[in-house]
Amino acid sequence: MLAGVMQMAAVSITSPDGNFVLRVELTPSGAPYYTLDYKNKPVVEASALGLKSDQTDLTDGFRIAGTDTITVDRTWEPVWGEYSTIRDNFKEMAVNLVDEDRQREMTIRFRLFNDGLGFRYELPVQKGPNHLTVKDELTEFNFTGNHKLYCIPGDYDTDEYLWSETTFTDLPEALESYGKHSEAQRVEGLTIQTPMLLKTDDGVYINVHEAALDGYPAMLLDVDPETYTMKSHLVPDRLGVSAYLELPFSTPWRTLIVSDDARDILSSQLVLNLNEPCKIEDTSWIKPMKFMGVWWEMFTGYQKTWAYSDDPLAKPGVTDYTKLTPNGRHPANTENVKRYIDFAAKHGIDGVLVEGWNEGWEDWAGYRKNRQFLFDKPYPDFNVEELRDYAKEKGVKLIMHHETAANAADYELQLDRAFQFMKDNNYDAVKTGYVGAIIPRSEHHTSQWMVDHARNVIERAADYQIMVDSHEAPRPTGLCRTYPNWLAQESARGGEFESMGGNPPSHTCILPFTRLKGGPMDYTPGLFETKMSYYGEGKDSQAGTTLARQLALYLTMPSPMQMACDLPENYERFPDAFQFIKDVPVDWADSKYLEAEPNRYITVARLDKNSDDWYVGAITDENGRTAEIDLSFLPAGEKYVATIYEDAPDAHWKDNPQAYRIRTVKVKPGTKLKQNLAPGGGAAIRISKEPK
Repeated sequence: MLAGVMQMAAVSITSPDGNFVLRVELTPSGAPYYTLDYKNKPVVEASALGLKSDQTDLTDGFRIAGTDTITVDRTWEPVWGEYSTIRDNFKEMAVNLVDEDRQREMTIRFRLFNDGLGFRYELPVQKGPNHLTVKDELTEFNFTGNHKLYCIPGDYDTDEYLWSETTFTDLPEALESYGKHSEAQRVEGLTIQTPMLLKTDDGVYINVHEAALDGYPAMLLDVDPETYTMKSHLVPDRLGVSAYLELPFSTPWRTLIVSDDARDILSSQLVLNLNEPCKIEDTSWIKPMKFMGVWWEMFTGYQKTWAYSDDPLAKPGVTDYTKLTPNGRHPANTENVKRYIDFAAKHGIDGVLVEGWNEGWEDWAGYRKNRQFLFDKPYPDFNVEELRDYAKEKGVKLIMHHETAANAADYELQLDRAFQFMKDNNYDAVKTGYVGAIIPRSEHHTSQWMVDHARNVIERAADYQIMVDSHEAPRPTGLCRTYPNWLAQESARGGEFESMGGNPPSHTCILPFTRLKGGPMDYTPGLFETKMSYYGEGKDSQAGTTLARQLALYLTMPSPMQMACDLPENYERFPDAFQFIKDVPVDWADSKYLEAEPNRYITVARLDKNSDDWYVGAITDENGRTAEIDLSFLPAGEKYVATIYEDAPDAHWKDNPQAYRIRTVKVKPGTKLKQNLAPGGGAAIRISKEPK
């Protein structure tokens, strides 16, 4: 917490709507700090700014040499997303700081929007050292009270945690309750991750994150529960270095999305607006899509495996796999993949993902091998050419899988060969994975090197016109605007955990307020069989959801790359419910958040980009509720038919998850639907114009 503050030089700006006031001042020692007010009340009290490096500290001794201010009001059109047009309206103030004695300069650029603040450090070429080894960033967020916090533990290597709802003073106990994650590099002390959410006693919501993470490590937050302060914590490499910078350089933006209406947090496009415009000149090949996958079979307890053989000594590129004895439990085989292709073609699903198709799955000795997988060598039972031609004939796209076992260094060596193999075999989308400890062995999943690696993969993929869905990568910060071939990421605890203990219903009621503010998530919705005991004795995991809620997730967890995650045979058991998955779009012209409270409930309506149909999704936590769905957003002068996929009256996420019903009602603009949501339940609605 900043101490000894007194006014010297001071500059300020207000947001375009006048609700926010940002002030920047210097302490007597020339250290910069800022404050932020919202609707005449402080949101962030005096909070420090600055960077520390081995060469020179950019922390104090400054004077304000001048400011540059502009007002911007413009719109832009994303390639895909929740809106066809996004408004970018802000006032900007660049505060130019100079220390003549030590010949240092730094600009802190602030952009104040109607929904919050973004700021970053800009380091021009100096008269002194221009290669900086960053040790620390002093950025503080000094809040005004013992706010409610929605957060997960600080970790250098994974985001796959359930969320805590706690307070500053109760945070130590909340973090203590977390067990050890298998891939975790937990941070000692009271450290949490971004994006995270706060709620004040007087009902102001604050999302803290970053935008345009590029060439720099990800930011965690060190928390002082007594002073209600959060301070930036840069993810270091294993040598303890946060970043190596060559000047000139601009850091990522530090972001605060603020509103007294929870719906505004969900609708905010602030993080996207702080990213650079699209760098891909021709985006016609980027196609939002729904897909299925040879994936869930390996999670459900069918005794199936990603590996072709059980020989632990098999070595990719060395072993002749045709001479190995197949284990008979390998679903990534030609005939089984054809079964998925047939199902996808029959039901209009765009793509089929296949995991476990390539050499290397026999021995998961991550971090101890310099080569884990080959990305152009299929197993003997996976006929690439035959499946390529079969999928093309059926009008289905195959989706590649590149699991690296976190050996990012070897993946870079194979990248061009792997992408060329994809193009040669008619693949134009890939799911990447980084399960395990990162190689190079000095790095973490969110350190500077891995941030650079993730961007390199996206750029090289764009060169080959390949779309990317990345898992276990650095969490998203809106770079999908700049590189829209980056359609989705995991970077959170996703649907696969429904088979590993389950996710509580509240989990997907907090993710849109936190993780999804950086970009779309490949959560893998569409689970119809929620009890793992269905697949055999001794399996007690259960998903925290009703079947109807799974349909609603296609609306509340928006992504341009959405999976229908369950097995084809499970969809065949519930064909009328599966119809919604077949119908629901993945790309939108407009979105209206109708109801929202973090960790409790979300109701959203979205307009299909390619038709006049609206879709509504509503979900709730472990408590049942009645959603009030106001259809005032419907265009006037028309009559509509709403097809409602809902929980049956006796539905319950745990006791009766598959109880649903489908009904049709006539609606018009201004209709207010009172929609029952079961405990852990949801509803999905398609609204079409009534035929004339």
